[in-house]
Amino acid sequence: MERPAYRARVERILEHSADTRSLFLRTVTGRMPFYSPGMFISVKIPLPEELRIRPYTIATSPEDGEPFELIFNLVPNGRGAAWMFERKVGDLLDFTGPFGAFTLERAPDRETVFIAEGTAVAPIRPMLRRALSQPCSHSVHFIYAAAKPERLLYRAEFESLAVTNSRFRFEPLIVQGKELYESLSDEVARRWVHGDGERRRDFFLCGIGSGVLKLRDLLRGAGYERRAIHYERW
Repeated sequence: MERPAYRARVERILEHSADTRSLFLRTVTGRMPFYSPGMFISVKIPLPEELRIRPYTIATSPEDGEPFELIFNLVPNGRGAAWMFERKVGDLLDFTGPFGAFTLERAPDRETVFIAEGTAVAPIRPMLRRALSQPCSHSVHFIYAAAKPERLLYRAEFESLAVTNSRFRFEPLIVQGKELYESLSDEVARRWVHGDGERRRDFFLCGIGSGVLKLRDLLRGAGYERRAIHYERW
């Protein structure tokens, strides 16, 4: 069965940096289906010689309504990303979805650790909001890695959440002169592998490349349940 298609208009554009941008979209045909934090839509990108389909995670919460936000980088030699960067306020684009299994439906019932880098914060941001939306005594950690401070997107928002919610710990990690995932692995191993014998935690990992899988394997090898390690590799 063909999946329902929707059309949205670019309502606003936010420039995070020279190569990182958010589009805020409002549907103009149908109604955006309800989605879970972490889901993505598949955007149709019409290039001169072909139609490409690219996934973009929704960076806003379902409760926010519309417009909803997509965040992305200008990838070198990435024609799809270049097309997205060319969109202007008022432009229309077509998509299907939302889709995805890397989601968080309800506030966790135990300590939870979120880890992301760069634009991979997109699914983590609404997940964190959901995790902190209900009264609970369990701590929530967010380690957010980047090569430069300006690459930490939504930093002020996360810092504000940490001030207003005593069980939330926002921990930016600036990696300089060392491979990003090597630093993340060292930190995770120090705190949640060698640091104690507790193995009742949930982890939500999102990032680019094989480093995400190495983090997953580190935690699984340390004795954490497979179902406790939620991950998405871009």
